[in-house]
Amino acid sequence: MRVTVLTTGGTIASRPSSRGGVRVAVPGAALPVPGAVRVREVMLAHSFNLTLADVLGLARRILTEADGSGADGVVVTHGTDTMEETAYLVDLVLPPGRTVVFTGAQRHASAPDADGPGNIADSVRVAAAPETRGAGAVITMAGQVHAARYATKAHTLAPEAFASPGHGPIALVRDGGIEAITRPARPDGFRLAELGALEARVDIVPVHLGADGVQIAACRAAGARGLVVQALGTGNPTPGVLTEIRTCLDQGIPVLVTSRCAEGPAVPVYGAGGGADLAEAGAVFAGRLGAPKARLLLMAALAAEADAEHALARLRPHLPA
Repeated sequence: MRVTVLTTGGTIASRPSSRGGVRVAVPGAALPVPGAVRVREVMLAHSFNLTLADVLGLARRILTEADGSGADGVVVTHGTDTMEETAYLVDLVLPPGRTVVFTGAQRHASAPDADGPGNIADSVRVAAAPETRGAGAVITMAGQVHAARYATKAHTLAPEAFASPGHGPIALVRDGGIEAITRPARPDGFRLAELGALEARVDIVPVHLGADGVQIAACRAAGARGLVVQALGTGNPTPGVLTEIRTCLDQGIPVLVTSRCAEGPAVPVYGAGGGADLAEAGAVFAGRLGAPKARLLLMAALAAEADAEHALARLRPHLPA
């Protein structure tokens, strides 16, 4: 079994601190990793403190390990707060035939019922297993394997931290073995070199009862090159939001529409100021893709393609229905 574990910190590497709260304190070499597995520390940080530069650097390190180390797979320990975003970005740039397994913990390393050791052991199995070879980037926690494309953090504290609404896990870890359920679709992605520093500003704007669109106007004034709207229901705006989105589209700023609902796709169903009017104005509906991932996808497409229409064409295959 040839697996490399890259460590980045997170709860799995944290302990209570005399300075208050739980803080990252456990170096990669001290994590409970199987003895035959190589461990390489990349950083020691909480994931809520990571920057895009940090994640791009991690992606480069992952690709180096996946392509040049001869490993069957790569495991990345990571904080759960932004794990789904890091895993999704890696999935977008990971070549076919590779497996990268992200894992973490909901209970710190000093907890009597710490879940980190079990998650690491499961992830090493998943990274090396024929059943999950070529699955791309996945998240493994609490015996469940979720495709990065679908996974989202669904609980703040429970060990079963991640879910894939509308899809479910792609595999389970049971009795030391892997039970494959399905294989995720992986459209052609991006080359990491195309993304540069992901400098295109893309903002997420939530829609709520009575939203007047002032946040969208502020994003536009701040230089946003793209916008992700976390809309109501099937993808509906308020009147004020619809007006501001039309202004964005008229100015050539692409808009992706997601839903704030936990399950179900964003689709243009309603007229009379609803999502159908957004679609008619030129907004693109993101299907089941959540807002944080839609933001990264639009940022990647805008980095790879100078023209907004070409960028939208590039990202459309990645929008799950």
